[in-house]
Amino acid sequence: MEISQELADRVMRLVVSPEYRPSKPKQIAATLNLDADDYRELRRTIKQLVLEGRLIYASNHLIISTGAIGGPLDRIRGVFRMAAGGQFGFVRPGDSGDGAVSEDLFIPPGQTGGAFEGDLVEVKVRPSRRGGSEGSVSRIIERSRRQFTGTFNMVDGRPAVYLDGTPHDAPVFIGDIQGLPIEKDDKVFVEVVTFPGENGKGGEAVLLERLGSSTNPGIDTLTIMRQYALPDEFPEAVIAEARQRADEFDEDNPPADRLDLTGQLTLTIDPYDARDFDDAISLVREDEGRWRLWVHIADVGYFIHPGGQLDQEARQRATSVYLPDRVIPMVPEIISNHLASLQPEKVRLAKSVEIEMTDDGTVIHSEVHNTVIRSDMRLHYRLVDQFLEAPDKYREKWGDAICDMLRDMHSLAMTIRKRRFKRGAISMDMPDVKLELDRSGKVKGAYRTENTESHQLIEEFMLAANQAVATWLDDAGLKFLHRIHPPPERRKLRQLSHFVRDLRLGIDSVESRFEIQNVLDRVAGTPLEDAVNFAVLKSMNKAVYGPQTDGHYALDMQHYCHFTSPIRRYPDLTVHRLIDRLHAGEKTPDDSVGALLQLGHHCSDMERNAAQAERELTELKLLHYLKKHLGDTMTAVISRVFADGFLARCIKLPVDGYVSVDQLPSDQYRFERRGQMLVGFKAHHRYRLGDQLTVKISRVDLIQRELFLEPVKNHSVGNSNPNDRGVKAANSGGGKSKHKDKRKKERRQKGKRKRR
Repeated sequence: MEISQELADRVMRLVVSPEYRPSKPKQIAATLNLDADDYRELRRTIKQLVLEGRLIYASNHLIISTGAIGGPLDRIRGVFRMAAGGQFGFVRPGDSGDGAVSEDLFIPPGQTGGAFEGDLVEVKVRPSRRGGSEGSVSRIIERSRRQFTGTFNMVDGRPAVYLDGTPHDAPVFIGDIQGLPIEKDDKVFVEVVTFPGENGKGGEAVLLERLGSSTNPGIDTLTIMRQYALPDEFPEAVIAEARQRADEFDEDNPPADRLDLTGQLTLTIDPYDARDFDDAISLVREDEGRWRLWVHIADVGYFIHPGGQLDQEARQRATSVYLPDRVIPMVPEIISNHLASLQPEKVRLAKSVEIEMTDDGTVIHSEVHNTVIRSDMRLHYRLVDQFLEAPDKYREKWGDAICDMLRDMHSLAMTIRKRRFKRGAISMDMPDVKLELDRSGKVKGAYRTENTESHQLIEEFMLAANQAVATWLDDAGLKFLHRIHPPPERRKLRQLSHFVRDLRLGIDSVESRFEIQNVLDRVAGTPLEDAVNFAVLKSMNKAVYGPQTDGHYALDMQHYCHFTSPIRRYPDLTVHRLIDRLHAGEKTPDDSVGALLQLGHHCSDMERNAAQAERELTELKLLHYLKKHLGDTMTAVISRVFADGFLARCIKLPVDGYVSVDQLPSDQYRFERRGQMLVGFKAHHRYRLGDQLTVKISRVDLIQRELFLEPVKNHSVGNSNPNDRGVKAANSGGGKSKHKDKRKKERRQKGKRKRR
């Protein structure tokens, strides 16, 4: 491709200059004062520079440099992010002259160079066959961590540890353990001195701590906390500052410069076992068919001063972590569960978003106030669902005012929800798994959470508040952390279209939000639901924090941020502080885009780390439970199909187990992508996505954290193809009986409450 060398030089000088901020081609054209004809030439020039490895297309089509003019421009430094399974990953290119960072340089399988999550690496960049760029790790510059959990064993007569959460199958060897109370399969905590394969040597490590027996479920939480470097106790200086804030706050004499809403009827609706209450709702019906909605959010920022010990610790943690048997809070409980928590009958400080709406949910006006409130009643989701089913039963107990407001809240929320989905929003999340634990922390049961109308009620109001605040700040031209959900790549949407077409749902394309939601609606309540939801999730980009105003794809919102959970999310706290400066008439901080990008990446990474820890601990506890039930049978549904077997999700306990093709009845099996099934060509056995079958627990591997299942002979229903019933239901919108129709209709009205 012939390009103007003069223009190429101008572009390169710009992108490596200290003043440069990662920009899109149009912004670069404006900076270089190019006209429309020159802009077309600029795009060709940038494309050629990318092919030459001198520039990179980063996330959101931002342009960044891979080096300095005249130097070796095919290598960059960045932070390695491991994908699930550890076979491939991504590198976030590092400093490009202004402290800004970016994302999404793909590192394919076999090119990771032994890098772990968070390692600083050097990457050789090359054009990708998929378009854009990809890379291979050429050197690990600095390890992000050297302390790991693992499982102890003897290998060739030497004490060794198999590390958790790394792509290495080889162990690291530790020193003499003679006299130490350590046994085979114990969980341990080690510091790695030499990683396996590093410098051509075997791995070596130092034993730091014996955590306990791997057969003891009580050790699970400690193991995951160590593995994911989750914090434990708060430093004493942080606790001391929290106590100081508690001593300074006088509930009987709140700040006088706040709007007093203590006389306004206010309710909180949270999970039954919630300990902190960070949101409350008031709703008033006004003349001319209008609503005045108040979303009250705990004013955590009042107690956490910028730059203090509390603030530094909260920033480092970035998020609360919700493990099955404990919560690791972002801020100490004296604030999160007491001072800032919107407890009933307590005077509390809040940031209140006042939103005026018409009957159809159109927002007319919104405003944010610093307020003082008092919650009148604490409700939980199950109780509100019971009220919605039979409201008259609660009128005598709760009174007309509360019952009428709950009725109005439900009516308005469902109107907003219907309007939102009609405009193109999609619901694409999988249900959470909730464990039932006994007093010792052992699993005694598990179930999938349901997103009932009480959940949806609160969800819609929180979304409305987040959108109102983001719109206000964007209109003011301020820089802050948005919650960004980039549109999916066309390549992934094509793959999703092929997958959906293979299921014979009568839908050939899923290029738009409306088509994606149509697919989700078609399979709701059928055996295909989980598999299709997973496929849709896989096709989407992850939501992240950043200063860009790129909007939220799934919500179909151009202006969106996180504002409603400052007790458990640091980005929300930063938005609260910006609002405080506006109210005080102070100059807003001139944070550089680079600084906000870095903070957004940190918060996104910590959120991702917390989610992985929560998910892995849930799976680990379930595996401990299932290990005691080897040989037990249960009903399962095929959730994913591969050439060498399939995953089946157990219905009673929501956990996936692997069924190898070797465990299937004797036959010659072939994977057929169209239809997503394994087909035997001798005895004509067939196992297809969505099939229901009876399986038994054959093996539980606690070290690799895997469950293996085996079909029970003569109980497989694959041959009778029950999935045809699932597809038929998905195509026709109904099942076989009125009861099934009713149940499906109810499940269609319930999605999964998104953790936005």
